[in-house]
Amino acid sequence: MISPQTATGEPQSPTLTLTAAFEGIEGSYSHAVLEAYAARRGVLFAPLGCSSYRAVAHAVLSGRADLGLLPVDNAIAGTIREGYDVLAEYELDLLAEITWRMEHKLLGVPGATLAGLREIDSHPVVLAECGRFLGSLADVRRVPVPDTGIAARDVAAAADPTRGAIASADAALRYGLIELADTIADHPDNFTRFVLFRAPNALGLAAEFEPAEDFAVRKTSLLFAVADAPGALGRCLSILGEQGLNVSKLDSKTRLGANAQSSFYVDVDGDVRDERFAEALRALREVTVALHIIGSYDASSAPARVRRESTIAVDERPAVVPKPDKVAFPKAQRQGEHHVRSRVMVGNVAIGDGNFVIIGGPCSVESRDQILTTAEAVAAAGGVMLRGGAFKPRTSPYAFQGLGWEGVALLAEASRASGLPIVSEVMSIDQVERMAASVDLLQIGARNMQNYDLLKAVGKAERPVLLKRGMAASIDELLAAAEYILSEGNPNVILCERGIRTFETATRNTLDLSAIPVLRERSHLPVLVDPSHGVGVRRWIAPLCRAAKAVGAHGLLLEVHPNPAEAKCDADQALTFADFRAIVAELARIPLQA
Repeated sequence: MISPQTATGEPQSPTLTLTAAFEGIEGSYSHAVLEAYAARRGVLFAPLGCSSYRAVAHAVLSGRADLGLLPVDNAIAGTIREGYDVLAEYELDLLAEITWRMEHKLLGVPGATLAGLREIDSHPVVLAECGRFLGSLADVRRVPVPDTGIAARDVAAAADPTRGAIASADAALRYGLIELADTIADHPDNFTRFVLFRAPNALGLAAEFEPAEDFAVRKTSLLFAVADAPGALGRCLSILGEQGLNVSKLDSKTRLGANAQSSFYVDVDGDVRDERFAEALRALREVTVALHIIGSYDASSAPARVRRESTIAVDERPAVVPKPDKVAFPKAQRQGEHHVRSRVMVGNVAIGDGNFVIIGGPCSVESRDQILTTAEAVAAAGGVMLRGGAFKPRTSPYAFQGLGWEGVALLAEASRASGLPIVSEVMSIDQVERMAASVDLLQIGARNMQNYDLLKAVGKAERPVLLKRGMAASIDELLAAAEYILSEGNPNVILCERGIRTFETATRNTLDLSAIPVLRERSHLPVLVDPSHGVGVRRWIAPLCRAAKAVGAHGLLLEVHPNPAEAKCDADQALTFADFRAIVAELARIPLQA
C-alpha cells in the first residue's frame, strides 16, 4: 500500500482507498509519483503495475483499477508520444497533471565501478534524457527496457558488476544497488509531466475526485488535423488566441492514411466548460478536418482534490458510498442519456465519433493481386478500412476456407500499400495473439458470437474488436457477448448488425435495421451494419446502405471484389468497384444522424 502522510511527514488517516495503475513495477518513477500524490492528497493507493501504457488504460476501463497514471511530456526528450496516443485513443476522464523532477542516478551492484560498466539498462525515454552522459562512456551498450524499476530490479538480480541501470534513488534503496554517478541528465531542470485519469462515467470511490471549480487552473488537451496548406495551423492558433486562450504545448504528428493532412497535439490553458473555450471549439470545427477533445484536467498548480464529506476508512467500503444501479450489462449498457458514447480508434480511423465510416474488401483473401487491387480501389473510392477473411468459417467443410496465415500476411501488405487499417476474423483462441500482431481490428464472426472463451481471449488483447451479431441472437445476447469482452479489460468494442435468420427466404438473412436505434439507446458502443450478409444479393445492397445511415448506424461493412463472378465465396453479394464507388458517393450526400 502507498500510505499517506501529513506535510510534516507524520502518517495521517486516509480518507480513500484506491487502486492506482501505472506502467512498470514498484521502484519506477510512475510509482514514486503516485506515492507522493497519495501523501499530499490524503489517500491510500494500492499500486497495480502494468506491462504497457495501453495496459494501464485497460486496467482502469475494466474496473481493475480506480485510477491510472501516464507520462506525456519530458523537458529534455519532449513529447512522450505513446502516453498522449493512449489518452487520445481511449475515452478516459482526465483528472490532473502532475509535474515530477526526474533525478536520474546511475546504479550498479555493490562492487561495481563506473569504469567497469559495459551495459546500462533503462527506459528508452530516460536513456534519451541522459544522452550526453552516456555518450561520454566508451564501449558501453545502452539497453532499452520497459521501465526504470525493471532495470534496477534486473541489474540487482543479475549481480553482474558490468551491468548498470539508470533509475531513481528510491529504486537503489528498494533493490540494494549503489550509486555510481549522480545528476546525469542532459540538464538539471529535468521534469516529466504525468496525467492522472479514471474511467468515464465512473461511479464509486474514483468518482470522489472532482475537478477544480476555477477554470483558470485547468488545462485541456486537444488533437486536431488540418490540411497541409499555408496558414491552416495559424488560423487554428489565432482562434484560440482571439478567445484569450494560451497554448502551452504544440506538437505535430503525421496523420497516417490521410494525404496532405497533419495532426497536432495541443495543450491549452483553460477548461472546455468555459464559454470562451466552447466558442473557440465551435470555430475550430469549421477550419479543421478532424477535432478531438482529449480532456480537461487540473493543472499541476492545482491537483485534484477529494470530497472530504465522504470519509472512508482503510480497507472499508461503508454504505454511504453510492453504488450504481444493478444492470444486466454494466459495461456495455448506456447509463442514462448523458452517458458518454464510446469512440473506438482503429489505426487512424475514429468509429463512433460523429462521422460515418465505410469499410470495404473481399469476403476472403484469394491472392496477392486480388487483395492489393481491392485495397487500392477501396481507398480511391473513399473507404477508410480494408476487410478480408484469412480464416473462413464455412457451412460446408469442402468450401474454400481461406488462405490462413498467408492471407493475413497479404492483408498486412495491402494495408501498408494503401494506408488502410485492416479487419479480419479470428476463429480460435490460439490465433488471437498472432492475429493481433498484424490485424488492426479483430472480428468475431456471427458463428462465434457466443464462443465465450474466444470472447475472453480478445478481451485480453490490446486490439479493438468488431463483434457481429449471431445468426439467431437477440439484442440482449449480443450485449451479453460484448460484456464478456469488456469485462476482460478491452474497452474497444464495435457492434455489427449483419442479419438474422427468420422464416423469410427471399433474402439470405433478414437485416434487422430496427436493432440500430435500439442498440444506440441501450448501449454506448458504436454500431456498424453489414448489408452484404444481411441481404445476400448485390442489387439490393445500395438501398440498405442508405437505410442504415438514415437510422443512425456509425458505418458500413461491405464486400467488394475485382470480379465478383470469380469470387471463391459470397459471389452473389460482392460489389464491383464501380458499385462501391457509387454507394460511397451517394452516402456522402445523406446527412449523418445525431
